[in-house]
Amino acid sequence: MRKTTGESASPERSAPEPASKAAGPGRGSGAHISADRRAELIEKAARLFGAHGYDKTSMRHISAEFGILHGSIYHHFGSKEELFIAVYASGVDRFIADVQEAVAPHTDPWMRLEAGCVAHLEALLRRDSPAATVLADWSSAYTETLRQALVAQRDRYEQVFSALADAVDLPDGVKRRYFRLGLLGALNGALMWYQPGGDSPATVARQLVGLFRRRTAA
Repeated sequence: MRKTTGESASPERSAPEPASKAAGPGRGSGAHISADRRAELIEKAARLFGAHGYDKTSMRHISAEFGILHGSIYHHFGSKEELFIAVYASGVDRFIADVQEAVAPHTDPWMRLEAGCVAHLEALLRRDSPAATVLADWSSAYTETLRQALVAQRDRYEQVFSALADAVDLPDGVKRRYFRLGLLGALNGALMWYQPGGDSPATVARQLVGLFRRRTAA
């Protein structure tokens, strides 16, 4: 996974984590943890997953960052997969909330789409939003079970984006699916080349929407 500017080197590789850990009574699924502590744990896990990738981040690293013993983390989440799904779902929730808040003041479909794209790119490129980095990761280390769970979460967000993209007027012959996927792919592709100090994420998003709008109007 690509590291963002200023991130530390990957932690030393430790013994491989088990793909899953059986949850005994009171274990897993965030049992016996307050909402605030659960959110804090997910945030710290997101920072590590975002900086080092899924496969190079162990539950031992996360528990140390959270300030608890390695075995204690399994009282909150039964496995690394379960915790990562929670991190991913939290990131999706943030993206959806950001986009919905951004589009709410607008009624024109193109203005709503542009506002949604600005919110999307700002969230994706925000350096203090580790969950955004996690959302951009897609590792070969994922099991099929984990992959299916993440696809289901990603689909929740794409439904929101699809509703915005499907509302704009497009010329006959332009397939909405390709328009939507092309625009979303262009926005997500900024992760590979964007560097702070140039155009703002909002400017980049508006330029990309403008390009797609002109192309479809030609």
